[in-house]
Amino acid sequence: MTTSPKILCSICFVGAALFLSSCGPNNESESGLEPSPPFVVVTANPHATEAGFDALAQGGTAVDAVVAIQAVLSLVEPQSSSIGGGAFMLYYDAASDEIIAFDGRETAPRAMRPDQYVNEDGSPKSFFELVATGEAVGVPGVMAMLSDAHGEFGARPWADAFDAAIELAENGFEVSPRLHELIGIAPWTPQMPDTRAYLFDEDGQALAVGTVLRNEAYAETLRLIAREGAGAMYEGPLAEEIVAAIVNAPTTPGVMTVDDLAGYAPVRRAPICSSYRGYRVCGMGPPSSGAVTVQVILSLLEPYDMSTVEPGSALAVHLISEASRLAYADRDMYLADSDFVTVPVDGLLSADYLAGRRALIQPGRTMGIVEAGNPWRDQYEPRARDLSPDIPGTSHIVVIDGQGNALTMTTSVESIFGSHLMVGGFFLNNQLTDFSYEPHRDGRPVANAPAPGKRPRSSMAPTIIFDENGEVFALLGSGGGSRIPAYVAQSIIGLIDWDMTMQQALDMPHHTNRNGAVDLEAGTALEALAPVLEAMGHEVHVRQLNSGSQGVRVTADGFDGGVDPRREGTMLAN
Repeated sequence: MTTSPKILCSICFVGAALFLSSCGPNNESESGLEPSPPFVVVTANPHATEAGFDALAQGGTAVDAVVAIQAVLSLVEPQSSSIGGGAFMLYYDAASDEIIAFDGRETAPRAMRPDQYVNEDGSPKSFFELVATGEAVGVPGVMAMLSDAHGEFGARPWADAFDAAIELAENGFEVSPRLHELIGIAPWTPQMPDTRAYLFDEDGQALAVGTVLRNEAYAETLRLIAREGAGAMYEGPLAEEIVAAIVNAPTTPGVMTVDDLAGYAPVRRAPICSSYRGYRVCGMGPPSSGAVTVQVILSLLEPYDMSTVEPGSALAVHLISEASRLAYADRDMYLADSDFVTVPVDGLLSADYLAGRRALIQPGRTMGIVEAGNPWRDQYEPRARDLSPDIPGTSHIVVIDGQGNALTMTTSVESIFGSHLMVGGFFLNNQLTDFSYEPHRDGRPVANAPAPGKRPRSSMAPTIIFDENGEVFALLGSGGGSRIPAYVAQSIIGLIDWDMTMQQALDMPHHTNRNGAVDLEAGTALEALAPVLEAMGHEVHVRQLNSGSQGVRVTADGFDGGVDPRREGTMLAN
């Protein structure tokens, strides 16, 4: 299928970085041919990376590549993303020098009530009661979003994007160590007949590493979508199957209808951009909290000369944690779907407001749990904090094509394997559990309360950074639930303040603070900082922090890319 070979010799290790440039048959001096324009693909799975590379090698654009990538990821990494889920994508169009923020977030059914997740006694339901149920499933958005993007920015036929995934589904792929592990630890998989039959062997054990897994049902689904377009998921037999699976869920049924599917529409939004040390950092705004949270963290730290602070030191962890406390306090209070509630984005990112919040940071002592601020410029709207969980079940993709178009996309089913409900060989999301389970608290409304047609708040933070000359500097993003903004902000600090390569930035041990305890990544050098941080007043937890970050930095020497060492990501370039 590949018309241009994958140039393995173009991947040269320099320190911890992967610098990518053309060589081999694509080199003009050796072949006598015009060199191919450089392009690069980074995903969380080798099969998906290869599918994206092949799409580019055959003359496709970044959007052609990402459609192929998503189709494959839904098969080989179903614990993280699916065509039955949603996504946010930032697309840089080189011809117009513009960024388009594509919102493919799931929406709530029209019958969704604000008190949908409140028990009869007035108490909120728990995440574990909701996750593997029909009432957790939102109207899937990723395929409608990709279809919209492809209609304007694709170069190859829509149907061609599904060839790799169809072939892989029919011939099978080997179960990876990560997939095997997550099958075994997801507590709800044995409860769902279709999921159990697909992911477990005859003895009831998680499929072993190396087991060849085939999925003819998924191949048939992709043939339908390739032939009829993304609309086949939203109207017709497949849409009816999706609704039937939800309303007949073996656990709590959902309230989605075929009209909910038929009425879904992706949204093109303006990106949220701000400055950090002369760089322009752009991300996804509401209903995602990603860009605002990342940019508040960075803006709060800007007066500090972080270049003189040792990466991984107690001071670095303390300062980033304190900035994160403030950012997450406001995130929990104010960020939600701006089509339904007023979100004070300008106020949260204004210099005057940030200066007042920054004054709370003390170099040697934590402020502890902090209250949200008041960013309203005109009229204060009282709100209550949203305490809903945001569970990791997400994947990230970066693509730059030969024309200089670039995209960064975070795609998700929310929890591991989403709702665990399967239709047509793919998993349905459980994204509605990202809503607040309480519409009011302490007599005040919660911005992220459920409502018909509303998109639940997300933490996904696909990011594009431009240098002082307006050129693309880097694209990155991460999986990891509500910790995503913290992961992305830390990587950006590594790239800009500490002059790291992309791989070095992604390799850094993680530490996060969501306005609570400081979480230090287990098994890393950061564990030794616990006593020092505790002496500053921090509560400290040592835990696994599985992110799933991917990124590419554009340099004068070519592409400097990185993959998260905590997952199974790969990168290919010509």
